[in-house]
Amino acid sequence: MSVIKKIFANGVDEVEFFRQVEQRSGETDKKITAIVSDIIDNVRVNGDKAVKEYTAKFDCEQPCCYEVPRDMINDALTDADPSFVDALLNAVQNITDFHNRQKSQSFISTKENGVILGQRVRGLARVGLYVPGGTAPLFSCVLMNAIPAKIAGVKEIVMVTPPSKDGTANKDILVAAALCGVDRVFLCGGAQAVAALAYGTEEIPKVDKIVGPGNIFVATAKKLLYGTVDIDMIAGPSEILVMADETADPHYVAADLMSQAEHDRIASSILVTTSEKLADSVIGEIETQMQELSRKDIIEDSLSGYGAIIICDSKEQACDIANRLAPEHLEVLFADPMEYLGRLDNAGSVFLGQYAPEPLGDYYAGPNHVLPTSGTARFFSPLSVNSFEKRSSFIYYTRDALEVAKEDIVLIAEKEGLTAHANSIKVRFK
Repeated sequence: MSVIKKIFANGVDEVEFFRQVEQRSGETDKKITAIVSDIIDNVRVNGDKAVKEYTAKFDCEQPCCYEVPRDMINDALTDADPSFVDALLNAVQNITDFHNRQKSQSFISTKENGVILGQRVRGLARVGLYVPGGTAPLFSCVLMNAIPAKIAGVKEIVMVTPPSKDGTANKDILVAAALCGVDRVFLCGGAQAVAALAYGTEEIPKVDKIVGPGNIFVATAKKLLYGTVDIDMIAGPSEILVMADETADPHYVAADLMSQAEHDRIASSILVTTSEKLADSVIGEIETQMQELSRKDIIEDSLSGYGAIIICDSKEQACDIANRLAPEHLEVLFADPMEYLGRLDNAGSVFLGQYAPEPLGDYYAGPNHVLPTSGTARFFSPLSVNSFEKRSSFIYYTRDALEVAKEDIVLIAEKEGLTAHANSIKVRFK
C-alpha cells in the first residue's frame, strides 16, 4: 500500500479529502484552553515569579539567565561559524531588499477650500517575538519577523525563547538576533512567555504585538490574548500544494512534498497533476527518498493522513483546486508556470518553476515565510512591513468648509437617531 493516496478528481472523492484536511484546524481542545487560561491568569497576577516557575517545570530547573546579557548575544555572533554567518547575512540582504518595497507612506491632501486631510503611518512602539527552541530551533523566524519590524520603524523588539535542557540559550537563535537588531532576549517559552509579553511583568516589558510560531499552547495563548495585544495570525498546520504537468521531475516533486510533511504529523502535502504517469513516479520517489530522511516517521504519518495525489483533467482544473484549498505554499511545476500566475488568487506564497522549491522561500529568497494557513489565504496575507505599522487619519476643516457640509451631516446624524452628533455640528453655527 502506498504511503500517499491517489485520487481522481470527479467532484466527489477530492472534495471528501478536502473536508478531511480542513478538519485539522478545528476548535482547540477544551483541556488545552483551560490549561492555557490558568497559565495566563497566573502570569497576569504573579508576573516573573510565575514565568520562572513554569520554566523550571517545563524547560529546565536552572536557566543560565532570565534576560540574556548583551555580551552573550555578541559573543554568540563572534564565535559562530563564519560560513553560517555569511549565509545568514545573504538571507538578511534578500529579505531586507524585498521588504523595503512594502513600507507605506504618510500622505497629506489639501483642497482649495482650506480642508486638509491625511494619513500618518508609523511603526509600533514595541513588538514581542516568540522563537521556538527544542530539537528544531527556528532561527529563520528571527529574520522573517525582526527585519520587517525594523523596516516599519518598530522602536524595540523583545524576543522570548525557551532555554535548552542544560539551561543555555540556543546559540544560532542568538546569532540571528544579533544580526537582526533584536533589542532584548529572555529565556522563557510557552504560554507563560506569551502572557508575560501581553501583560508585562517586572522585567519583561509589555508589547503592542506578538509574532512568531509555537506549539499548540503558544498558539492558544496568542488566540486568547488577542485584543489585549495584537498578534500576527492564528497559524494552523503547515501545508503545500504542488501543481505539476508531465514535464515535472518526479524527484523534485517528491522532495518538495516531503519538505512540508516533515514539519508535523498533521501537515498536509498535496500534488495536483494532469499526468497519472507522473503521479505513479512520484509515489515511487517518495518511498525511496523517505528512507534517507531523519524525520521519516513524521513524514510517513503526515503523507498517509493528510497527503494526496489528485489527478485532474486540465491545468485550469488544477488552478481551480488550488484556489479552493488556498494553500500556505503553492508550487507551480508546469512547463509554462508564469502563464498561470494570474489565475492563482488564493495562496500564501507562490513558487514558480522547477528551481523555486519551497525551502527557498523559507530561508532565503526574500518574501516572508510567515504565511496564512488552513485556507485563510482567501482573505489573509503574509506577514509584512505593514503588519508592524499603525495608521491614523487626520482632518482639518475651516468654518466655511464645515458650513457647506453641515446640512448633509445633520441630516445623516438625525436619520441615525444620533441627535447629539447633529447638535455637535449645529452649535457651531448658532
